[in-house]
Amino acid sequence: MKYKVLAVLGSLLLISLGARAEQIGSVDTVFKMIGPDHKIIVEAFDDPDVQNVTCYVSRAKTGGIKGGLGLAEDTSDAAISCQQVGPVELSEKIKSGKAQGDVVFQKRTSLVFKKLQVVRFYDAKRNTLAYLAYSDKVVEGSPKNAVSAVPIMPWK
Repeated sequence: MKYKVLAVLGSLLLISLGARAEQIGSVDTVFKMIGPDHKIIVEAFDDPDVQNVTCYVSRAKTGGIKGGLGLAEDTSDAAISCQQVGPVELSEKIKSGKAQGDVVFQKRTSLVFKKLQVVRFYDAKRNTLAYLAYSDKVVEGSPKNAVSAVPIMPWK
């Protein structure tokens, strides 16, 4: 029991770390008579370790009574698109490959056990950053995922 409580507290702490998303907009997908409608939400966040790279994530948000109370589990569906929005300089940690798979964004998608994560990889051969969005659960994750690549280009 003690380990379950520690796991839950650790998960909540990890969720609070990383980039913060700004909601850009949303569309309703299913009308709910009671509680908020089911939606697709579009959020933007900046990579916390790479200046001038912004990612846009779209994800499902469950409505209804459970969704309105924050008790619903959102589906694992998500899409991601990342762009260079200014001059990019990579840290030595990223260039050396020591930051492969670093979590740059997390969003809780259920009360406790499920979250959407975005991780970053650096492809040195192509001088490109790759961002992978996926959903995971404490017990069982989902194979649903999306990827976006940002080639590092000179900025004028």
